[in-house]
Amino acid sequence: MECSICHKSVESYASCEDGHYVCDECHAKKGIEVIMEGCLKSQSKNPIQIMQELMEDPYIYMHGPEHHIMVGAVLIAAYDNCGGKIDREQALREMKKRGSTYPGGSCGLWGACGAAVSTGMFISIITKATPLTGNSWGMANEMTSRSLAEIARLSGPRCCKRNSFTAVKTAVEYVGEKLGIIMELPGEIKCEFSLENKQCKKKACPYYRNV
Repeated sequence: MECSICHKSVESYASCEDGHYVCDECHAKKGIEVIMEGCLKSQSKNPIQIMQELMEDPYIYMHGPEHHIMVGAVLIAAYDNCGGKIDREQALREMKKRGSTYPGGSCGLWGACGAAVSTGMFISIITKATPLTGNSWGMANEMTSRSLAEIARLSGPRCCKRNSFTAVKTAVEYVGEKLGIIMELPGEIKCEFSLENKQCKKKACPYYRNV
């Protein structure tokens, strides 16, 4: 299909009901800028709080590949604010680079949600994992697997908000367990986006707020 914005021809499984198509790069471009700026400046130790604030921006859509960057980015910001030893700006640049390569729709088409993979990217970045490292390689893959298991347990259809909340919460618990950095979490996570999601599971979702 031809992207309605950049006019690039891209193979895709989906378009709108009128046949229009927007490629992942154009869809996420403005949202990624919002994510990078917000995560660079944030002083919060709570990655869910950072993410919820970002989600309120009009360029962070209900669903989309920007979530594949946002999950790891908010974790990087909160990890840094909680004493994790990283270069935040460099780490965020790397998160943007890696997350941008992960296509939308992979949750259903590949069986690996981008929000979960984003937590693995986060662990890989902060531990400097590569295909040739030992323990850090294992940690990055274990992180992704834990996030995927928690997301799968809630079942479909896809919801980028639900999956992102679940992935970040799982990553906070993992980092506390494995690295001893304790990030904050809210007492209860409440989603404000159910009215925007035609596939919302409502009371079957642990974050549903009956608005």
